[in-house]
Amino acid sequence: MNMKPDYKNWMPKGMVTGFLAAFLGCTLAAIVCTLCLTGTLKTGVTIVLTLAAVIFLALTIWSTLMYRAFDYNGKRQMSRQIIEGTAAWINLPNGGKCLDVGCGSGALGIAVGKRNPRAEIIGIDRWGREYASFSKQLCEENARIEGVRKISFQKGDATHLDFPDETFDAVVSNYVYHNIPGDRQQYLLETLRTLKKGGTFALHDIFSKSKYGDMRAFLNRLEKMGYRHVKLIDTTEGMFMNRTEAAWMGLNGSALLTGTK
Repeated sequence: MNMKPDYKNWMPKGMVTGFLAAFLGCTLAAIVCTLCLTGTLKTGVTIVLTLAAVIFLALTIWSTLMYRAFDYNGKRQMSRQIIEGTAAWINLPNGGKCLDVGCGSGALGIAVGKRNPRAEIIGIDRWGREYASFSKQLCEENARIEGVRKISFQKGDATHLDFPDETFDAVVSNYVYHNIPGDRQQYLLETLRTLKKGGTFALHDIFSKSKYGDMRAFLNRLEKMGYRHVKLIDTTEGMFMNRTEAAWMGLNGSALLTGTK
């Protein structure tokens, strides 16, 4: 029996079912209210519960559409497109090393490993309760199923990486830093600190001004620091998604930061 890797879904199923349960609960409560209450109290409570039901219905529809779009085995497979598209930027030398920051279910690191079978891949993640279905064990099982052997996973903090300067020939990440409060440009620099001279980076995230500040100035800063071929490539114009998808998914500003140290 051929097993398939389980990369989970970036929209947790528990969130979808939670919104649905809240919608059903508010709807039922509104019905009970109309049957049991009277007067202005009935009117006020019914309005509040109905509005809440409408909001939770909208969230249920939105999260369901997100879940379908990100499903690795579904029709759209946006997450697969993003992972494989990001990994395609990395070409490692024999015996080279790559760091995957915020590896989640191991998808990006494994994709890099499949393209670079003679390189070593290290994935780090905090595996917090926000994504409770992701774990080190899940990463290791996915790597085993995919036949990627030179890969390992460990607990780590993206804001303070436990690696010396210039350890890796490449560093990658996908939708990680925007989830971390604080100076996100500094988090990028912390990741790039571990990159060797001549090494390549491919970091995909929501690089909006509200989350990252002035990224043009940041790119200029990298160039002054000696980084080469630095680009911020918009991935919402057909590369990984279109603008309509990015808008309703809340992914406006998604871009791939690439270059060489």
